[in-house]
Amino acid sequence: MKKATAPGLWGLAIPGRAESELGGFQACALVGNVQTWRMRMNTNLGGILAGVLMASSLFAQQATDPYMGDWQGEISVNDESQKVGVYMIPLGGGKYEARLVSDFLQRGPYLYRLKGEIRDGQVRFMDDIPFDISRVFGTTGNGVVLSAALWSGAVEGGNARGTMAGRLRGTFEWKQTQRISPELGKAPPAGAIVLFDGKNLDQWRHREEGKPVKWKVLPDGVMEVNGGDIMSREKFLDQRVHLEFRLPYMPTAFGQGRANSGVYLQGRYEVQVLDSYGLEGQDNECGGVYTVSRPRVNMCAPPLQWQSYDITFTAAKFDAAGKKTARARITVVHNGVVVQDNLELPGVTGGALNDRENEPGGLLLQDHGNPVQYRNIWVEKR
Repeated sequence: MKKATAPGLWGLAIPGRAESELGGFQACALVGNVQTWRMRMNTNLGGILAGVLMASSLFAQQATDPYMGDWQGEISVNDESQKVGVYMIPLGGGKYEARLVSDFLQRGPYLYRLKGEIRDGQVRFMDDIPFDISRVFGTTGNGVVLSAALWSGAVEGGNARGTMAGRLRGTFEWKQTQRISPELGKAPPAGAIVLFDGKNLDQWRHREEGKPVKWKVLPDGVMEVNGGDIMSREKFLDQRVHLEFRLPYMPTAFGQGRANSGVYLQGRYEVQVLDSYGLEGQDNECGGVYTVSRPRVNMCAPPLQWQSYDITFTAAKFDAAGKKTARARITVVHNGVVVQDNLELPGVTGGALNDRENEPGGLLLQDHGNPVQYRNIWVEKR
């Protein structure tokens, strides 16, 4: 796991800083209210292109929903201050769920879970609580009184400030931040097999033999899910995979219906792709190995932001008689952070091409009915 000097940052700084050195990460610059990479002098053309595409995607994210994504800052409750990170999860129509944590790079627990809205420059949230009798402690002429806190204030220029009243008394002050994967734009090493470089789908076929590939190649050099699963024509056993993906903005969808896709190593073992930004991080969420293992930490970025997977896969081993002598293993690095570490796989996962683990298989990308996008896909045989 890479170390950052600022809590929970993958690669970028808090708005307001021209640039920042964050441990092993690259520096960034602030453009308006959106942060973009300041590329190192020795970067390659692929990295520059990734930076340009990433910048445009960040502007698109801000234009679509100016408040979703990461915030960082401080809260003070009963005169005790604490640094916090805030997942601002979009629910549509200016409504959000805000989940507060002490560190983005740790798995829970949530300090506070809030629901509310940001509208016309005003912030209004309250505790996300069950509305049952245990929360009622009084009545007024207008109804019942709940044991909850109201968080209210103003937002301007990427800064939110306000107070808490009710069950909690205190203040909050947050700034918008952007954590960007340091692996975006990674160039394929010598000898790697490039499966998608933004030009065409020649290296791919439909999962079902004979059916045409209907995925779209968009003008900005990305491909978008459409018309069924696809898999690489080249087949692999032991391998290292790099790919980048972007989740669509679907604020009113939930669970497995919210920006769902999947990456199948050897066509048989799925690493889930899902908009699980700010959630607990389960085995059926982003970075999870489907039904097998949840990610060590949820590194899912908000929708419309480019993300990376770097996956090292070791195929199952069989003896001459066809008996399995070693299970497959997988390491998954999500946005620069190890979320699965040499995980042993008991068998194929749901939706696998078949259960013939001893046979090479293509890299399979799943169509789950949502317009997830992919780019910069390459594989090294090991």
